Formats: sequence, structure tokens, C-alpha cells
Amino acid sequence: MAYSGRYIPTHPKKYKGNTDKIFYRSLWERKFMVYCDRNDAILEWGSEEIVIPYISPLDGRRHRYFPDFYIKVRQKDGSVKKMIIEVKPKKYCGPPAIPKRKTKHFVNEVRTWGVNKAKWEAAIEYCNDRTMEFKILTEDHLG
Repeated sequence: MAYSGRYIPTHPKKYKGNTDKIFYRSLWERKFMVYCDRNDAILEWGSEEIVIPYISPLDGRRHRYFPDFYIKVRQKDGSVKKMIIEVKPKKYCGPPAIPKRKTKHFVNEVRTWGVNKAKWEAAIEYCNDRTMEFKILTEDHLG
């Protein structure tokens, strides 16, 4: 199976957005799409359908962040919760370890971490303003 590609939902009515433009960029994203599509507790879902503005620490300018997923889920107690979900490898969910020598690779990791942190802080604020929850899912969650 390809690591990226187009996803065709089996329950297109649950999808909020254009079903012809659902793309996964990792097998973890695809796995989560299948979960959203087939799980009866997921009432609606979307992939990269929400836009959140954020300020990049690299250039101090406004950019647009498209979180991986939006879901509306029925909780066990019957209540409904809306969430924004980001799917990321665990190693990208915290600052990089400081190596003995500061290589270009390390500098790039620091830059990526700074941008991700800014995006996620903007997403938390966005969710708080809309009584939603922001979650980052890693390989630990997606098994």
C-alpha cells in the first residue's frame, strides 16, 4: 500500500467537505480515516477542512495551518464533542534532543519544532474559543 494517496469513504454522508479531495500523507492518517469512516460514534469528520491562522516564529508572519482532522464524536455518556486531531510521529511532538554537534539536521528539527508548536498553540486557542478539543495522536494511539 502506498504511503500517500486518495481516500474514498464508504460513508460519504459523514464527511464534511469535498469527498473527491480526501488525501492521506501517511499510513497513520489513512488508518485514522478508516476509523472515522467506519466508527458509528463518529458522527461527522473532515480532513484538512479547517484553516487556523498562526504566526510563524521563523518569519513573524501570519500563515495558515490545516489540521489533519476535524471530528464530531458521540461520547459514551451520549454527549457530543467536537475535536481537531493532528496525527504526528511521537518524535516530532517535543523539542529535539540537543546533540554534541549542532548539525544542519538538528537546526532543521529545531525550526520544525518551533513551527509545529506555534501551529498547535493556535489550534488550542481556536478550539477553546469554540468549545472544541485539540489532540495530537501518535503511533502509540494508532497502534
